[in-house]
Amino acid sequence: MEGKGDSGDQKKQKPSFAYQAGFGNHFCTEAIPGTLPEGQNTPQRCPKGLLAEQLSGTAFTEPRTHNQRTWLYRIRPSVGHTALKRLQGLDEATCSNWDKCSLNPAQYRWMPFPFPAETEKVDFVSGLKALVGAGSPAMRAGIGIYVYTANVSMEDKAFYNSDGDLLIVPQKGPLVIQTEFGFIDVAPGEITVIQRGIRFSVQLSEPSRGYILEVYDGHFELPDLGPIGANGLANPRDFLTPVAAYEDRSCDTYTLVNKYGGSLYTATQDHSPFDVVAWHGNYAPYKYDLSRFCVINSVSFDHIDPSIFTVLTCKTLKPGVAAADFVIFPPRWSVQEHTFRPPYFHRNCMSEYMGLISGAYEAKKEGFVPGGGSLHSCMTPHGPDTTTYTGASKAELKPERVAESALAFMFESTYMLALTPLAEKGENVDENYVSCWKGFPNNFQP
Repeated sequence: MEGKGDSGDQKKQKPSFAYQAGFGNHFCTEAIPGTLPEGQNTPQRCPKGLLAEQLSGTAFTEPRTHNQRTWLYRIRPSVGHTALKRLQGLDEATCSNWDKCSLNPAQYRWMPFPFPAETEKVDFVSGLKALVGAGSPAMRAGIGIYVYTANVSMEDKAFYNSDGDLLIVPQKGPLVIQTEFGFIDVAPGEITVIQRGIRFSVQLSEPSRGYILEVYDGHFELPDLGPIGANGLANPRDFLTPVAAYEDRSCDTYTLVNKYGGSLYTATQDHSPFDVVAWHGNYAPYKYDLSRFCVINSVSFDHIDPSIFTVLTCKTLKPGVAAADFVIFPPRWSVQEHTFRPPYFHRNCMSEYMGLISGAYEAKKEGFVPGGGSLHSCMTPHGPDTTTYTGASKAELKPERVAESALAFMFESTYMLALTPLAEKGENVDENYVSCWKGFPNNFQP
């Protein structure tokens, strides 16, 4: 597929959005026709003087069913930069050791993190804030959960993550993401996944806020459907991967920021890193529109487990147990008979971080606001608040739309999640969260 390019005039490439559909496909795309080598990956001389570089997302010897890699045909090698050095001054952005953070079983809720003041210039990387996580990127096991707030674009600056894959969930303000593979536009109500090692730069047209889920091992997959059948939930054809788009641009100082072992490092180079003219492979970033999710639900009785709302999963070695699931609660019909329809009271062997993109969440219509978040840790009880329980227990059970104009999501993980100092004691902590469960009546009638 032909992509977009810009060469010779030293101008930044203007975003142009075109996509290839499918999940996990082996794609082939070129911004200039004839720049993909035919019949081999590393010819002695690549077409039009390009260089061949492989980006490996899995070990060489991983089984073919799970092997992920892409061949990039670029103007300059990605190695052409100064020595990487530790970046100071962004202590809240990442966490280098979750074992030194607090394991706290309390129910937590956070109010939305504010946008930077107009007098501040905060880009996507500078606006990262690590909240909760577990494990170690060095040992390739665990996850991290972040929020970001930003009000300016990344100018002559790119970021890449050596620690794992990033699932980005914008809550307010769209993102234009320039990657080595092409351009991605992602707005609230959509997500994007940018895998380990891929360089990208985030451009803003207005202040933006959102959530990020990072997985240290494996990659996100579509969940197995089992008896649901061959169709439903997130359909593969609705995932979009960009076509090739490049810029051949020199500059005085282009800054690279690398997250490695939970710490940030930086280097500089004299040209844009987005000089990939053509590529082919199955290791590439993608986006997905959450409104295309095909909801499965009960049409008879009972509230079904939220696993039926899983969009993407990152598996562990134990069947059915996820390092991380990305679950959404979109607008849908509720028709169950003689059933308490909101989410049930629950104690879970998994950890549940929830966020709200828009509207009001059906189990807590007060206090949990768009841009905020909550954490219910392993075996910590949670469920609908007193007001929701009282109303739903007496409601007339007729077919109704649930979560109309609302969109909540959950990052669920098998790991016990530790809290950074910002998450545990920061000013955004809702100290009154547990009060939403006060006042439950005793209706027991022996």
